[in-house]
Amino acid sequence: MLRLTDEIALVQSVDFFTPIVDDPYLFGQIAAANAFSDVYAMGGTPRTAMNLVAFPIKKLNISVLQETLRGGLDKIHEAGAVLVGGHSIDDAEFKYGLSVAGTVHPGRVLKNRGACPGDRLVLSKPLGTGILATAIKAGLAGTAASESILASMVRLNRRAAELLESFSPHACTDVTGFGLLGHALEMIEGSEVGLVIDHTALPIFPQTVDFAEQGIMPGGLHRNRKYREASVDLDTNIPRQMIDVLYDPQTSGGLLVALAPSEAQRYLEELHTAGEENAALIGEFVEQPAGRVIVR
Repeated sequence: MLRLTDEIALVQSVDFFTPIVDDPYLFGQIAAANAFSDVYAMGGTPRTAMNLVAFPIKKLNISVLQETLRGGLDKIHEAGAVLVGGHSIDDAEFKYGLSVAGTVHPGRVLKNRGACPGDRLVLSKPLGTGILATAIKAGLAGTAASESILASMVRLNRRAAELLESFSPHACTDVTGFGLLGHALEMIEGSEVGLVIDHTALPIFPQTVDFAEQGIMPGGLHRNRKYREASVDLDTNIPRQMIDVLYDPQTSGGLLVALAPSEAQRYLEELHTAGEENAALIGEFVEQPAGRVIVR
């Protein structure tokens, strides 16, 4: 975040990745929605976007790139932003994403730390995109499971962020590649609070737990667990497959928001009314143990 004037601050972010679906138009939409999430998580309004492309021009038909860019552009327009250029290279592996710039009032910048003891944690979208995307690639996920995560991944966090303008969030971030626990720990690292998460309250896409039980999961899940498990305390009665979901890397996941109890339930109700019917209250910030997440 860069303060430009007393009224305007610039927020910037960048994100790109390899295709997680076969449909190039959907891939473009997902990659763009994912790139916008960091700006929304900072309370910003997207203003401009630049395409980032690595494309194997000798291996794939140019129509694949055209459809990907069309999907991205449609999502840029939906966000109310303007495409102002970009950069492309010839590469052995296809990658696509956006560099995004947005604006926010300096006094309304949302940070990922600042939660207070007693605050409730709201999650705006379900979990499981990493596990389900892996199942889809393997041809194991049914139509219902595929449609549910695709609809979520292409959906901007715009409305969830706009609703926060009527509240006073103490901290906010989005759930992406580090998984729920990774991003939840970002909210309490170096602070004087800890976090208790109720695993029974987590919104999870259908079939996610079943596939986790079969061992179908992305490699990033194991990396997330190895990196973060020393800072997490798990009740012994939590099923192993549920623990996998907690570390599952998400693509275009929801917002994680810390709000005072008096505001959390009202925000949740407004999310439901706005179409995020799976949004849920999933935890509470506590004084001790500071800097740790307890999952019960």
